Amino acid sequence: MNPLTTTVKVKNYLTQRAIFVVLIVLIIGIAVADPGFLAFSTLRDILQQSSTRLIIALGAAFILISGGVDLSAGRVVGLTAVVSASMLQTEQYASRFFPDLPQLWVGIPIIIGILAGLLVGLINGVIVAKLHVPPFIATLGTMVGIYGVNSIYFNTEPNQSQPIAGLRDDFTMWGSGYFDLGKGYTIPYIVLIAIAVAFICWVIFNKTRLGKNMYAIGGNVQAAHVSGIKVARNLIAIYAISGALYGIAGVLESARTGGATNNYGNMYELDAIAACVVGGVSTAGGIGTVPGVMAGVLIFGVINYGLTFIGVSPYWQLIIKGLIIVAAVAFDIRKYVAKK
Repeated sequence: MNPLTTTVKVKNYLTQRAIFVVLIVLIIGIAVADPGFLAFSTLRDILQQSSTRLIIALGAAFILISGGVDLSAGRVVGLTAVVSASMLQTEQYASRFFPDLPQLWVGIPIIIGILAGLLVGLINGVIVAKLHVPPFIATLGTMVGIYGVNSIYFNTEPNQSQPIAGLRDDFTMWGSGYFDLGKGYTIPYIVLIAIAVAFICWVIFNKTRLGKNMYAIGGNVQAAHVSGIKVARNLIAIYAISGALYGIAGVLESARTGGATNNYGNMYELDAIAACVVGGVSTAGGIGTVPGVMAGVLIFGVINYGLTFIGVSPYWQLIIKGLIIVAAVAFDIRKYVAKK
């Protein structure tokens, strides 16, 4: 075989899987500094902390691939966290959000929280698809509005903006409970939920008409119109699914932390977009995969947990994250220009 051909093939292979190479190198580098990083408990903690971030990033990926951007994700997470948590406090807790509310079946507040996220997604989709407001402006507006709505709800009597705590065990178990695998090994429920959500998203991306239409709209919206794709209908569905994913993440975040405030989810949308871009989701639309998003989320999880684990200053962590984001976008733009 021609050595030049082999070199080109290896280069192309590494280029297409650069994100996984970076993740492996990052893990090896931290492990060299402190071999204890490779302990099963460390991996479990990283996965547990990254689970809700993955679900948010998957929601953001729907929007980015379709050619848009969603700045409201973090505030939707905060809204759904507060809504679900406010109805799931124990009867013994002194400062209940709803003092006279009977103990509901745990699924009801969870469903209400997810539906709240879906409703915001529908509103975003209608504004973008029907009113033709640019996604950046549309979701910027809903980001501000949703935070206001959440703050008003959070400030109602008798709560008056007090952190919501005292959540029921049958709810918090979904965020902090785990399967016991024996011999000291456990796997958190929240990690399994995130994996299940990622699999469902993979199916939507790759095996459904909506997924194919999403890539087509993001790649060239005019060509999608000409080919007969109902662009507005698909965009509304895409934004609704993203909102529901943010709702799931918000509910799980309140279960994981055992509480909620109206500031939950602040700036999460930027982390989600960064993870998507680092994971290969194109800022120009039309390109992105679920495994890439997962790798992007894990990279930031490893940075946040791993560099803290070996004692790297949080300020240096921010610099490293910033460099990775800029490098990923520059790499993405180079590929886009080459393709054009």
